[in-house]
Amino acid sequence: MLIREAEKKDIPALRELWNAIVRSGDAFPQMELLRVDEAAAFFAGQSFTGVAERDGELIGLYILHPNNVGRCAHLANGSYAVREDMRGRGVGEALVRHSLLKARELGFRVLQFNAVTESNRTAIGLYEKLGFIRLGSVPGGFLRADGKYEDIILFYHLL
Repeated sequence: MLIREAEKKDIPALRELWNAIVRSGDAFPQMELLRVDEAAAFFAGQSFTGVAERDGELIGLYILHPNNVGRCAHLANGSYAVREDMRGRGVGEALVRHSLLKARELGFRVLQFNAVTESNRTAIGLYEKLGFIRLGSVPGGFLRADGKYEDIILFYHLL
């Protein structure tokens, strides 16, 4: 598996994977699918968009960007997506590890996650394994696609 910076040729696969997660309604906060005419600008507008590639196929992605502006712009935020048929094979862990290094390289001091759904046990276990600190939870902070509210957990990792 190779993790590298996204390229223009990756945009259709990035959009497809991103939209699969949005469509599932159980991880990303976005509700609207990323349109074809928006995708290139969205991914180019991140501080970094990384892809996991195996045998020439995009199997995962991550994005990094400031979590806030101005005096809090040194805090990064990240989002991760792994193709459904590739889950449980270490792709997510490789993406998160790469993002920690890349965030530090970009000058961020902290990587913070604002909305890890309580039911995303795999991600929670991974973040804790990699040394992320649980800040607490927000009751009913996430609206699932089925209309139910779920608690979200906030995490951070010093870089």
